[in-house]
Amino acid sequence: MERLINKVAVVTGASKGIGAAIAKHFAAEGAKVVVNYASSKEGAEKVVKAIIDNGGTAIAVQADVSKAADVIRLFEETEKAYGTLNVLVNNAVSQGYAPIEQISVEAFHQSFNVNVLGPILTIQAALKLFGDEGGNIINISSGASKYPLPNASLYSATKAALDAFTIALSKELGAKKVRINSVLPGATETEGATSAGVTAGSDYEKMFIANTPLGRRGQPEDIAKAAVFLASDDAGWITGEQISVSGGMYGF
Repeated sequence: MERLINKVAVVTGASKGIGAAIAKHFAAEGAKVVVNYASSKEGAEKVVKAIIDNGGTAIAVQADVSKAADVIRLFEETEKAYGTLNVLVNNAVSQGYAPIEQISVEAFHQSFNVNVLGPILTIQAALKLFGDEGGNIINISSGASKYPLPNASLYSATKAALDAFTIALSKELGAKKVRINSVLPGATETEGATSAGVTAGSDYEKMFIANTPLGRRGQPEDIAKAAVFLASDDAGWITGEQISVSGGMYGF
């Protein structure tokens, strides 16, 4: 089944983890995908190759979403390659954890620039490419936006801000036929989580699994399947929502 046939999608931060899984699942459903990356060219090219080898269509475009000039170039390259845009997935993330005493001014700006300013810039650019039929925006948030974690106050705050944008923009953009929703993953096994200290067998992992009714950590594919649904016409009456994909860990 190809639920995204003839759709063009930009997925930010798609060289690995959740973003890579979303890009691959979108392509498998018929979408033409722009695999955005900030620094991992090799990772992005691997994702593009996997998509093409599976019969899909994709290109890789480097851009730091916290930089306005990069974002402009990202969407110029999208228009040059595919002519239009239907779906934007804001997945790029800065995921550092630290106790409050160790949060620096630089860390604050890095987190908010990538996690909040980045989506603002990409949404502004996407709105210029969406056609008369509107468009679809999916913000990859976190369960930590609703249940902030110790040593993750900064990260949690950025995701709470992203959710606020989702709700406000659903009301602002509905008349333009633009849907926007947040996906709130639970404890998901990604490279980013590993670098943040949530490793296999760690106390963090044990805590997450103990608090997850389905008894395991999530996989990137779990999040990607929810994103496919939101990007498809099956979700045509859904906007402004914060959808938890967490194995029950974050049951609202």
